[in-house]
Amino acid sequence: MKNVKESRVAAGKGVAFSKSPVLAVRLPDWRSRVVLFVLFAAFAALAGRALWVQAIDNQFLQKKGASRYMRTEELPATRGKIFDRNGLVLASSLPVKSVSAFTEDIKGTPPEKLRELARLLKMPEAELLKKINSSRSYVYLKRQVEMDVIAKIEKLDIDGIDTRKEYKRFYPQGEVMTHMVGFTNVEDLGQEAMELAQQKVLAGQPGSRRVIKDRLGRIVEDVGMQREPHDGKDLTLSIDSKLQYIAFNSIKNAVEKFHAKAGAAVVIDVHTGEVLALTNWPTYDPNNRAHLTGEQLRNRVITDTFEPGSTLKPFTVALALDKGLVTPTTKFDTGKGLIMLGGKPVHDTSAHGVINVGEIIQHSSNIGTSKIAMMLTPQEMWEMFTKVGFGQAPRFGFPGAAAGRVRPYKSWSIIGQANMSFGHGISMSLLQLTRGWLIFARNGDIIPLSFQKTTEKPVGQQIISPKAAAQMRTMLESVVSPEGTAPQAQVAGYRVGGKTGTAQKVIDGRYSQSRYVGNFVGIVPMSNPRFLIAVMIDDPIGAGHWGGTVAAPTFQTLAENALRAQNIPPDSSVTDIIIPEHPEASD
Repeated sequence: MKNVKESRVAAGKGVAFSKSPVLAVRLPDWRSRVVLFVLFAAFAALAGRALWVQAIDNQFLQKKGASRYMRTEELPATRGKIFDRNGLVLASSLPVKSVSAFTEDIKGTPPEKLRELARLLKMPEAELLKKINSSRSYVYLKRQVEMDVIAKIEKLDIDGIDTRKEYKRFYPQGEVMTHMVGFTNVEDLGQEAMELAQQKVLAGQPGSRRVIKDRLGRIVEDVGMQREPHDGKDLTLSIDSKLQYIAFNSIKNAVEKFHAKAGAAVVIDVHTGEVLALTNWPTYDPNNRAHLTGEQLRNRVITDTFEPGSTLKPFTVALALDKGLVTPTTKFDTGKGLIMLGGKPVHDTSAHGVINVGEIIQHSSNIGTSKIAMMLTPQEMWEMFTKVGFGQAPRFGFPGAAAGRVRPYKSWSIIGQANMSFGHGISMSLLQLTRGWLIFARNGDIIPLSFQKTTEKPVGQQIISPKAAAQMRTMLESVVSPEGTAPQAQVAGYRVGGKTGTAQKVIDGRYSQSRYVGNFVGIVPMSNPRFLIAVMIDDPIGAGHWGGTVAAPTFQTLAENALRAQNIPPDSSVTDIIIPEHPEASD
């Protein structure tokens, strides 16, 4: 009140307002200088910090800023194509796109557009809304969408929809070739067969580029390439599509005819070791795997092992021939169809009496084979089996190949050795068995198998002498005759040789008395072997479960059509096939 009064008095006396006592400064001058200095220091610090982050150390802010608008976009490499040996496409990659969404931008979309989007993506509307309403800022809606569908989605003009280029694998041969070719997953990675085995070769190397995108995910500027994509290499398989189709239909029809659980077949080029056909039933369509089961997926030719039964007898006999212990005419007394070895019985399906080595093979005598095996040491037989690849992890270059089982020879008992001589107590895959048979189809040597087309002549490993191999071919040809166990394997106009095999299945650790595996391995044409064909029928239902009853006729159909498809000239003048009314059963 005093100052106000003084102010009024001063104003009344004509004193200027700026000289008013109210405005008089009563603080010391040094305090104002301190405030001024503090303000100056603060501005200097801000200027220094701005200079540091914008001119000297600006990488951090530039990185943070670029992360708001700049993206690294992957440039997918095109997966290599897969061809058969004649250039037919078995697998190729088709351009498709993935559909994604920026959730913040798409949430305001009218319901009718979202409903149409769900319909085009073939997904429930509730599932689409769940993805859009997730806490993530970016979500995948659907992968591998065809280009015609993408065009319809783009016409909806929905904010926040992002599409990215990718590839989808297509298999023109479908279920016929699937166990050989395999398939890829949504990430274009091989999952089965050659797609998996040759993943590195087929996949190539993806590239990348830097782009600037707006808030809707649209590219507004291409900054530059970081890494060029390198497409995968093409792959040419050894498979022949014609022979594959023939083998596929032969096995499919046989499984249906004999009401079997499954079947498999393989065709090998005797000269090169190339796998010309490999098929299984049941199978699946790699282009539509929505209902794929384990039974369909199993590549039985390679992954399933079984006891081969009598198709193993030629190995025991060939070894004895090679060592000079027997000749094709050496005779053995097989009695009335039953002998005891090591206190255990060995049976024949019927009494054969005194027969020679050739007849032992022709009539598939377990007793005769066992007596020949007793002339050999366990080590000699074991070495024979291991040289042809039994009981060892195969080097086929194919995923999931089974090793089978051959017990160490030191643990063999007398009955165990006898059982293995006619294919029991030993297991292998159909492909292992077929490869072993190369020593009979060739001149006693064995060569590697190949799933890719080869141009170089393979180098073989001699297992038995050419003389022993020739003697075995003569015996094997007698099996496919009216007097042998496989008359139904005869092919009109061609000389055929082979061997039947039937083995009881092991169920819960015990041999079943009602479930069997019938198989047949054959060579055609015998005058100049070209094809080695093996057939396996798993668990046929009915009395006709023998290899000669279910597998031999399947082989005949396959071989006949394969020889004609490859224009292989006939080597026999016999065109009238004679099949006994009651052909001999084979064990």
